[in-house]
Amino acid sequence: MSLNATPRGERTHIAVFGRTNAGKSSVVNALTGQETAVVSPVRGTTTDPVYKAMELLPLGPVVLIDTAGLDDEGTLGELRKQKTRELIHRADLALLVIDASAGADDFNRELLGELRQRNIPVVGVLNKVDTLLEADTEAALDEVKAQLGLPECVAFSALDSRGVPELKRAIVAAFPHEEERFRLVGDLVAPGDFVVLVVPIDKAAPKGRLILPQQQTIRDLLESDATAVVTKEHELRATLERLGTKPRLVITDSQVFLKVAADTPKDVPLTSFSILFARHKGDLNELVRGARAIDRLKDGDRVLIAEACTHHQQSDDIGTVKIPRWLRQATGKQLQIEHVSGYSYPPDLARYTLIVHCGACMLNRRAMLHRLGEARAAGVPIVNYGVLIAYLHGVFPRAIELFPSAVIAWEEAEREPR
Repeated sequence: MSLNATPRGERTHIAVFGRTNAGKSSVVNALTGQETAVVSPVRGTTTDPVYKAMELLPLGPVVLIDTAGLDDEGTLGELRKQKTRELIHRADLALLVIDASAGADDFNRELLGELRQRNIPVVGVLNKVDTLLEADTEAALDEVKAQLGLPECVAFSALDSRGVPELKRAIVAAFPHEEERFRLVGDLVAPGDFVVLVVPIDKAAPKGRLILPQQQTIRDLLESDATAVVTKEHELRATLERLGTKPRLVITDSQVFLKVAADTPKDVPLTSFSILFARHKGDLNELVRGARAIDRLKDGDRVLIAEACTHHQQSDDIGTVKIPRWLRQATGKQLQIEHVSGYSYPPDLARYTLIVHCGACMLNRRAMLHRLGEARAAGVPIVNYGVLIAYLHGVFPRAIELFPSAVIAWEEAEREPR
């Protein structure tokens, strides 16, 4: 992946919801100016969600997600609806598409209520206004707004691209543009600072490129006018000696935390890519508190290891091999360890004693916060890879000292009874 390409997990997710055949796919095609989604008068044409990345200025990189109708029918229809409902947890903004020839109804009201309950901004799209007389369009728009209590609804015709500029403006206005949305490390450095990144190159490393957290950290440092020095773990000591100046920070891959901590002077702050992502994508304080549960694990406890992406597993895979081994070695317990990957997340989390999540570089922030909320609702502690590895390898206090609120969260967790 190019350093200039924004990964899906960093894009604003705009999900398009509505009844079957309301014209959701046509809206996506009109917005993107491409035949991205298949359009057909046949009900249920859209099955799996369709993703289309685009730039929407001044908002920036977004991904439009076309979905199956939530009123789909039959056995396959239920599966399609399930896939669509999963997207609600990842949507930063929703487009509610309403067929102008049918108008608003209880289905639209219920769907709008569910989106609002999850604090998702909603823009209404009154589609197929080409089926109305021009004089009736404004009245139909006002009626839909009043029936649904929608402050923003755009008259739209995918047939002749009417309303495309207005809908783009409404999307941008629905939530403020956040200049800091991509910051991973920029608030920890100043212009001119040196930051050393420790990047192992082993058989698990992707051929010809760096993994997303490493790429994004480098880009953020460059955006912050800092200097990124990249080295491998075995060259770290020599790199620090040759620099001639003390780095502001050392950031390491969590898997080599122990060696990097040993080779980094004690007065140089140290953390990991995964811990930076814990703060960027979720709630570092909650993940830090979750580490307290590691010492409470007992024989027979279930531990869920969740990864947001699917990848070819090596013989020393971090999620399926290394973390289970380190957990068993550190606790001395016979643990039942289960794994999930991709967008699937078990609905019955209460049966687990601990959840260990990856860095979530492939998820957007809303999706990761939803997963944290699901764990919280089930009463299950959750940590991510970086937090867990730092704790198991004895470098935990040093790895979080850059983040005062996380330090406080840990001190509070330590005071809780076992």
